Amino acid sequence: MATTVLVTGMSGTGKSTALHHLAARGHATVDTDYGDWTRPVPLPDGGTDWIWREEAIHALLDGHTTGTLFVAGCRSNQGRFYPRFDHVILLSAPAGVLLARIAARTTNPYGKRPEEREAVLRDLESVEPLLRATATAEIDATAPIEEVVRRLEETAACRTDRP
Repeated sequence: MATTVLVTGMSGTGKSTALHHLAARGHATVDTDYGDWTRPVPLPDGGTDWIWREEAIHALLDGHTTGTLFVAGCRSNQGRFYPRFDHVILLSAPAGVLLARIAARTTNPYGKRPEEREAVLRDLESVEPLLRATATAEIDATAPIEEVVRRLEETAACRTDRP
């Protein structure tokens, strides 16, 4: 039996770290922040949004046939894929924790510039409530990483009635 889990949340919640630990425990994982999973699209205000390359995500999910696949990401078009996931798990943490983690991390440059940190805070206020409303579970990402990973595995093992 195959299970698919989306691990989502704001920048700095520990999605990539959790996937690293899950992979070390033998799970299939894909972090959509890296590789060719996203593409840029222009916004009306002249900015850029990075969305999932839908054909790539469909192929990933179509190709998963056994075990549990954990996919991490937070993109504006991810909701289109919710019916394809058995679980959508929100990792959450307070603003101060997110900003401290972003400042300390060395694996991802996002959030180092003042305008990016402001965007993180805006997203925490406007995007996280939307994620919370559509998630099948929420995990407090201020817990030790071993606890977060254990809760991810436990949630993935539970069956849902998602369509």
